Amino acid sequence: MSVSQYKAEFLASILKPGEQYAGILLGLNGQPDQHIILLPGDVEKPWKEAKAWATSIGGELPQRREQSLLFANLKGEFQQRAYWSAEPNGNGWAWCQDFRNGVQLDYHTFSALRARAVRRLVIE
Repeated sequence: MSVSQYKAEFLASILKPGEQYAGILLGLNGQPDQHIILLPGDVEKPWKEAKAWATSIGGELPQRREQSLLFANLKGEFQQRAYWSAEPNGNGWAWCQDFRNGVQLDYHTFSALRARAVRRLVIE
């Protein structure tokens, strides 16, 4: 079996309909830690509502490191707008990823921004 056939079979075995493979996130020791999978669909909501939406579809908002991976590998799957991360940044603020230019910044959590959900598969 070729490497490309193995990769295709692997992805087919882990992806559900509409999902997209974003890549592998490295752990603190620099070793592969988890596969990041982008779930279908998006919304525009304040941060807490966006987090609840992500949970309701079986995922979570991505962490900032995961958003960097999404920007690098699946930028075309996002509108050129800011998307919430799962990470708060102080009282009433949370981090987001701007998919126009790759900048990460914080925003008031009551603001309505775009949101996408991910799921993770731990690499053992």
